[in-house]
Amino acid sequence: MGYQEVARDILTHVGGRENIASLVHCATRLRFKLKEPNKADARALKKNAGVIMVVESGGQFQVVIGNHVHDVYNAVCAQAGISDETLAQTLESGEKISLLSRLIDIVSAVFTPFIGVMAASGILKGLLALAVVFGWLATDSGTYKLWFAASDALFYFFPLVLGYTAGKKFGGNPFITMAIGGALTHPVVMQALEAGQQTGAVTEHFLGIPITFINYSSSVIPIIFAAWVSCRVEKQSNKWLPSAVRNFFTPLFCLAITVPLTFLLIGPAATWLSQILAHGYQAIYAFAPWLAGAVMGAIWQVCVIFGLHWGMVPLMINNLSVLGYDTLLPLLLPAIMGQVGACLGIFLRTRDTRLKMLAGSAVSAGIFGITEPAVYGVTLPNRRPFIFGCVAGAIGGAIVGFSHSNVYSFGFANIFTLAQMIPPAGIDASVWGAIVGMILALVLACALTCIAGLPRSEAVGSTAVAAGDNDILAPMSGTVLAMSQLPDSTFASGLLGEGAAIIPLNGKVTAPFYGEVASLFQTRHAIGLLSNSGIEVLIHIGIDTVKLNGQHFTTHVKVGDKIKPGDLLIEFDRQAILEAGYDLATPVIISNSDQYQAVRRNTDDYAIDSGMPFLTVSR
Repeated sequence: MGYQEVARDILTHVGGRENIASLVHCATRLRFKLKEPNKADARALKKNAGVIMVVESGGQFQVVIGNHVHDVYNAVCAQAGISDETLAQTLESGEKISLLSRLIDIVSAVFTPFIGVMAASGILKGLLALAVVFGWLATDSGTYKLWFAASDALFYFFPLVLGYTAGKKFGGNPFITMAIGGALTHPVVMQALEAGQQTGAVTEHFLGIPITFINYSSSVIPIIFAAWVSCRVEKQSNKWLPSAVRNFFTPLFCLAITVPLTFLLIGPAATWLSQILAHGYQAIYAFAPWLAGAVMGAIWQVCVIFGLHWGMVPLMINNLSVLGYDTLLPLLLPAIMGQVGACLGIFLRTRDTRLKMLAGSAVSAGIFGITEPAVYGVTLPNRRPFIFGCVAGAIGGAIVGFSHSNVYSFGFANIFTLAQMIPPAGIDASVWGAIVGMILALVLACALTCIAGLPRSEAVGSTAVAAGDNDILAPMSGTVLAMSQLPDSTFASGLLGEGAAIIPLNGKVTAPFYGEVASLFQTRHAIGLLSNSGIEVLIHIGIDTVKLNGQHFTTHVKVGDKIKPGDLLIEFDRQAILEAGYDLATPVIISNSDQYQAVRRNTDDYAIDSGMPFLTVSR
C-alpha cells in the first residue's frame, strides 16, 4: 500500500484535518493530539494494511506505522496542509486531561523531534569508549576529539535544542526559547561559574540580587520550565503591545524577564528538583536492584504499548545529567531482547510464509531497539509469545539489576547499549552482567516460544491445514470484515448469501477447498466455486470492479477445472485497482447458505492468512 493511500485513510479516520490539534512522530508511530477524540475511528483504522496498531494513551491518538513512519508522516502533512505554524499547541487548550497524560504529551512532543539524533550520539559515545578500551584510539588524538565532539555536542547544548522544541510545544516563538537555552550555556556564564567554584563565594549580582551559577550543560528540566514561562510572557506581551512594535518588543520582554528569572529562581529550583528525582530513584534502586530489574523487564513493553514509556525518558536523561550515569536504561535491554527472542522463536517455528517474514523483519528492527513491529505485528497478536518475552525480560532484568549495570550516555535500548555501559576504567563485571541478562532473555524467550508459543496448526503452517467437508479456507491474506461493514448494500444485506469479506494484502486468490470452478465472470473480477461436499462459494474481488472490464485481472483456471486448497485461481494488480479508485473489500459468500443451518467465521481476529480456516457451515 502506497504512503499516499495510507495517509488518506489515516486522515479520514482521525476525523479529518480540522480535527487535528497537533501531530508529531517518533521512531515508529504518528502521535496525534485530536480536538475531538470521539470523532476518530480506531477500529476502522486498524484494518488498514499499512497500519500495525492504533493506541489511545497519554491524551494522544497513536498510529503505529513501523520503520516507514517518516514517509507516512510527510504524506499526511502534505495532504492535510500541516506545517509547524498551523499546529502550534499550548497547555492552555482548556481540555480536561489527567496530569500523567499531560506530562506524557509534553515529554513526547519535546523529545520526539530529535530522539533519533540523540540515540545516534549515544551510540557513537559508546563506540568511542569501546575503541579506547581496546586501544584503537587514544583520547588525545585528533580523530578521537572530532568524534567525541560530534557525539557530545547534542548533550552539551541540550538547553538550546530543548529550548527550541519546548517553545514549539508551548505555542511560543521557538527561537526565543532557544536563545534562552543558549544563555544557560554561554561562555560568559561558564566563566562566572568557574570563578565562583574557585573562590567558593558569590561573585556576581543582578540588580543587587546574588546570582547562584549552576552548570546547565546537559540539563533538561530547567530549560523546559524556562520555555514555559517565556511562552506565557510572550502571549501576554502580544495581547498588550500594538502590532507595529510587537515583533521587536515581545522577544525583548521574553529575554529580559525570563533569562534573569531562570538564573535567580527557575534554574536553582529546577536543579533542586532534578537532584531530588535522581537521588530518589537511586534510593529505590539501591533497596533491591534485582527487583527493580525484574519489574522493569516485565512491564517495559506494556508501557510501550500504551505510550507510557515517555514518562521514563526525562528520568534517564536527568540521571545522566545529575549523577553522570544511569541505571534505568540497562534494565530495559532484557525487555527488548525478550520480544526479539519471542519473534525469533516464531520465525524458527512457523511455516506460515507471511508470519515468518513479519517475524524475521521484527527481529532485525528489535535488535536496534525498535520493538513496535515485533509487539504489534507478531508477539501480541499471538499472546503467548508476548507473555514469554515479558517473563524472559523480567529474569534478564533481574540479572542486570543484580550486576549494578550503568550507562554513561543516553540512547535507545539496543545492541549498541552494551558499548555505552563501558565505564571509564574499562569493561568490568557490570558489563558482563548486562551481556548475560540480555542473552538469557533472548534465548529463554526464543526457547519458550518454540516449545509452546504457537498453537500446533499455526506452527505447522497454512499449507498443512486441510479443508473439511464443511470448511472454507481463506482465499487470500488480509483484513477480515463482517458483511455488514461493506459499502455495497447488496452484499451487506446478505441477499446474495451469508459469509464475510477480506481486504486483501496481496493480489492472489487461491482455492478454499477441494472442488471445481463452477463459473467465471467474463470481466475476471469474480469466480464461483463448488466444493466436493456441495458448498457454493462466490468470491467477488472488490466493489464495483466489474466496471474495469477485466483490466488488472488475470485468471489461471477455467470453468470445470478441478481445484484443491491453495491452487492459484486469479491474480490482480492490487495497487492499480486502488489507484483507479475502487474499494478492494472482497466478499466471500456462501451462495447456497439457505441450505444450511448457519454460516460462521472461524476467527475473531481482524487479520487472516491465505489457507487458514475462515468460514464453516452447519448442516
